[in-house]
Amino acid sequence: MIKNIIFTVFAVALFIGCTDDLDTEPRIEQSLENLLESEPDAALGILGKLYGGLALHGIGIPGSGNQQSDIAGDDPGETVFFRSMWNMQELTTDIAKNRWGDGGLDPLTTASSWAPTNKFFGYLYNRSYFNIAQTNNFILDVQKADEPEAELFIAEARFLRALSYYYLMDMFGGVVVVTEEDGVTGVRRAKNSRTEVFEFVENELLSIEETMPFVNEYGRANKTAVQFLLAKIYLNAEVYTGTARYTDALMYSEKVISESTFTLDDDYQSIFQGDNHTSTEIIFPIIADRNLVQSFGTSTYLTNGSLGDTTMPISEFGNSDSWFGHRCTPAIYGLFGDLETTKDSRALFWTEGHTYEMTDYRTWENGYPTFKFQNQYSTGDSGESNFSDTDIPLFRLSDAYLMYAEAHLRGGGGTSGQAINFINALRERAFGDTSGTITEADFNEQFLIDERARELYYEGHRRQDLIRFNRFTGDTYLWPWKGNVLEGTSIPENYDLFPFPLEALQANPLLEQNPGYTN
Repeated sequence: MIKNIIFTVFAVALFIGCTDDLDTEPRIEQSLENLLESEPDAALGILGKLYGGLALHGIGIPGSGNQQSDIAGDDPGETVFFRSMWNMQELTTDIAKNRWGDGGLDPLTTASSWAPTNKFFGYLYNRSYFNIAQTNNFILDVQKADEPEAELFIAEARFLRALSYYYLMDMFGGVVVVTEEDGVTGVRRAKNSRTEVFEFVENELLSIEETMPFVNEYGRANKTAVQFLLAKIYLNAEVYTGTARYTDALMYSEKVISESTFTLDDDYQSIFQGDNHTSTEIIFPIIADRNLVQSFGTSTYLTNGSLGDTTMPISEFGNSDSWFGHRCTPAIYGLFGDLETTKDSRALFWTEGHTYEMTDYRTWENGYPTFKFQNQYSTGDSGESNFSDTDIPLFRLSDAYLMYAEAHLRGGGGTSGQAINFINALRERAFGDTSGTITEADFNEQFLIDERARELYYEGHRRQDLIRFNRFTGDTYLWPWKGNVLEGTSIPENYDLFPFPLEALQANPLLEQNPGYTN
């Protein structure tokens, strides 16, 4: 499995440096071409490290004192890609609030006082460009080496690079696009427009679609992952480019649903437990493992961060540690109605010892934590661990069902009957019967944004969804602590994009700050 090679770099002293905007050169003691002569699996090992860029801070066990961080100067545990992405996509919304408040976390979790000096914006930006630099270097080396799997490895690397640009485009808008053609020594130039970044991501994915296999080793990208990401960018194309692409979004959602081998899991909770590598629904995971892929930035951040042993029996969730961090807000668990009587199995919230209202987001007992992500196995006791075994389902089939339904509702084609059937498949699983199914009379925009929250909360989609539904900035929709006000208040339109971090602007004088922010 890919997790067995994420740490394995086959005698390569890899990727220890700093991210200075695009000036990030991998430090490699031997060329890949030379390595392949002595180690035939070197390319696969380095490809594993590229996948590890989504899950790890660098090399070594976090907190051990001997870890080597990819990005100098930043806290290793906080710089992990998924943790940075999740903070920006979930904490800024109605889904969850964090009580720690350290180093810029309060402005993030209250969607207020955003500034280029906030380190959390830099974490995502730096990590993304670091991963892009490693990918560009890998592509250059594989092109020169005599590697029998070169075409596939390069296609996978291009997918990972497109994924990085997708998140940069989503969060920062237009950014500088740099590829292997620019080398690995850094590029300083004006940013590409958001439309140009969109077109780059689209073209990359379309170019590799036929190269990628439908079935690949678990943890590695496959053709369905490429098609899923295409559906995602097309669903959001109107936000990114001003031009709607809902017909394409529906077409690629349908490809994911009908042409792949993935099927819905019978049990919702099992998709987020420690043995979820057996899931039939997860299209593209970020790997976690308590022994082989130890990280404070993948599901460990969600499991440990959402537990507090003063109010919760943490061992029942497979944990030996709890961080008293994240709790959901009434805006999300209120969508399930009465939590004591609901039949919806997706309502995975801990209420004992906690208040329904979140009058103070810095108080642990205010708001309900979720145990949606947990280290416990679906098959039984996992034993207790400080690190999580639970893989992050970055892409999963149920989202394709919801994307099809939304694309249809927005004029992308298909039929209402099929869209409603897809929604009802998710709701029948959630309710265990047909009592939660909907009819065409229920099928509207408000229902869809709420259903996406019920199905996908805590998975890193919410900010993007709220922006697409015009509910993030302004005062159309308010949630607890939006704008740092208990009842919620309007936030400015420029918050639809994050500010470029100050260090990126200093490193690249040609990089223009996003509108509404001062340096």
